Amino acid sequence: MNPVELIKKYYASYPEAYDFVIRHAEMVAKKALRVAENVKHLNPDMKFVEEAAMLHDIGIFMTNAPQLGCYGDKPYICHGYLGREILEKEGLQRHALVCERHVGVGLTVEDIRKNRFPLPERDMIPQSLEEQIVCFADKFYSKDNAPLEEKPVDRVREFIARFGEDKLRVFDEWLEMFGG
Repeated sequence: MNPVELIKKYYASYPEAYDFVIRHAEMVAKKALRVAENVKHLNPDMKFVEEAAMLHDIGIFMTNAPQLGCYGDKPYICHGYLGREILEKEGLQRHALVCERHVGVGLTVEDIRKNRFPLPERDMIPQSLEEQIVCFADKFYSKDNAPLEEKPVDRVREFIARFGEDKLRVFDEWLEMFGG
């Protein structure tokens, strides 16, 4: 399986979005592989980490995010579960779960209900080591005007803290486990 070819398949009509997704995915994949190296003693599946990091945002073209070249009809927060649906159709079950579970530090059913997110009501929390690694690495690269610059830990923590102490606690546990 070649993640770049799979992204090309879905982004053929979205060249601006393709450029963004590839650049962002490459940065997240590099970070995820460094993180996986830090916990090599836990035996992460390095090939899977790289593939999943490359594919984690495959669903954004279906969302309304014009700043990213995406003109779909769904809110941006939906890109995770939309990516899951795409990758399930491709027969990539494990990769699909990474897509769905990488939003924030994960979303619970309670988060979805409380915030009235337009998402399926199910827990979308990273479970496996590899899911956690990709989710963690993604937090260091924003989709604002500097997508190729790695954010410092304090800025990542500050951003995550806006969503609650429980979310910051998850990130801090990952920070302790994975290093910066």
